[in-house]
Amino acid sequence: MIITRINLYAYNIPLKAPIAISLGTIDSARNILVEIQTSDGLTGWGEGSPFWMIVGETQASGMAAAQDMARLLLNRNPLDIEGCVTTLTRYLPGHVTTRSAFDMALYDLAAKAANMPLYQFLGGSRRSLVTDETIYINTPERMVDDALRIQANGGEAIKVKLGTSRVDDIRRVEAIRTAIGDTTPIRTDANQGWDVVTAQAVLRAIGGWNVQYCEQPIRRHDIAGLRQIRRCSPVPLMADESLFDATDAIRLVRDEAVDYFNIKLAKSGGIFDALAINAIAEASGIACMIGCMSESRLALTANAHFAAARQNVRFCDLDACFEHAIDPVQGGIVYRGYQIELSDAPGIGAEVDPAFLSRLETIAISSSTAL
Repeated sequence: MIITRINLYAYNIPLKAPIAISLGTIDSARNILVEIQTSDGLTGWGEGSPFWMIVGETQASGMAAAQDMARLLLNRNPLDIEGCVTTLTRYLPGHVTTRSAFDMALYDLAAKAANMPLYQFLGGSRRSLVTDETIYINTPERMVDDALRIQANGGEAIKVKLGTSRVDDIRRVEAIRTAIGDTTPIRTDANQGWDVVTAQAVLRAIGGWNVQYCEQPIRRHDIAGLRQIRRCSPVPLMADESLFDATDAIRLVRDEAVDYFNIKLAKSGGIFDALAINAIAEASGIACMIGCMSESRLALTANAHFAAARQNVRFCDLDACFEHAIDPVQGGIVYRGYQIELSDAPGIGAEVDPAFLSRLETIAISSSTAL
């Protein structure tokens, strides 16, 4: 089996409303969709969500890079996942989100060739997965309304975006905790918005309010600062933007900087590298969360397969599609409230509606276009 053709799609999905974090605001999901076709008639699908403010990629830069990546994979054996991914990494080591879409499509193909659902192909089994839902930065009153809605819908954990100022962020968490009571855990995420002093002050203030953890309180490169915060914080710390690859994971473990890891396929370069990150975490006694950018249910399904396949993935933050105004995906995970159900269809088990695909900007790479 060889790769004969790769189709690239500018995969645009409107949002219900703009969403804001400390790093910026987005008004639509401008993703990249990769379709790999083979000589055996199998097709693999992958999706990347280039969140420019975190990964430094845009849809435009990703589509340009993807054309070169596609040419590198033509006529290769798609079952040689390590060889294919290594080739892409060596060629464009910085384009992690674009690479993750190819990686996902390769794993989809391999699992289909084995006639296994992806979680089984990865050596796992179906297990119960529960996602939280995210509240984005807004006034305390608006954030309380969202928290009450999530709680009324049966949410088992609420993720709260912070990272603006000490006073405002404490007020947000206090208002939410007062409104929803003490039982439902709150997960906070500052997206690098604080400095060390502010992080220490906020975490001390909210430490008694059943806050499960805080993601990325300070700038991604300040590992010494993370360690300093962790030493006195009543709230466990989780690395997100500080954790892109296995090298980052080793450094975070060595420096005892955090309590948890947030693995995102779009940030790590895909499943191949995410498996290495999780292995380092598991060997070091660090539990992981599987997170997301602004993916559709296609990539979220692949993320859920990864989580099901690795017991060390303790938390799920797979709610990106809740913000999408439309759902163009066929098959894939099903949400029963906040419970996530995987099917036993071979591969990822999700594709994009052909009618939706037909309206997207498309670039086809085959042997005739590779020259």
